[in-house]
Amino acid sequence: MAKFLIRYAKFAGTSLIGSVVDTLVLWLMSDLVFTRGYWGEYIISPMISFQCAVAVNYTISYFYVWKDRTRKRPDASVRRFFRLYAAYNLSNSMVFLFRLGVLLLIERFSGWDVVFCNLTAMCFSGIINFTINNLLIFKKKKSL
Repeated sequence: MAKFLIRYAKFAGTSLIGSVVDTLVLWLMSDLVFTRGYWGEYIISPMISFQCAVAVNYTISYFYVWKDRTRKRPDASVRRFFRLYAAYNLSNSMVFLFRLGVLLLIERFSGWDVVFCNLTAMCFSGIINFTINNLLIFKKKKSL
C-alpha cells in the first residue's frame, strides 16, 4: 500500500508539471495564435496543449514514476518506449475527449475563460488517467 501511495504521489507531481505545460501552451495558443473564433480557442488550442503535456508526462512517467516497470525490464528498448508511448497517448486521448466534454460543459454553464475551464476539467480526468496507467499501460509484468 505504501508503494502505491508513493507512486500516486509521484504521478500527482508529474501531473502538476504536465498541467503547467498544458496551461502555458493553452494560454499561448488561445491568446496569441488562435485569437478569434470559438473553435481555435476552445477546441484546437486545448488539443495542441494536451499533446505537449502528454509528451512531457509520458517521459517523466516512463523514467521516474513507473521506472521499476519499464527501465529495469529485460525487454526495455527504444522500440518498447515508443510502443508504450502510443498506448499512453491513445489512452490519454480517450480521457482527453472526456475532459474536453467537461471543459465545454463548464464553459457553457459558467462562462469562465478556457484556462479555468481546463484546470477544473483536469481535476476530473486525473484519477481516470492514473488508474489506466497503473493497471494497463505500465502494468506489472506477470511473474512465472
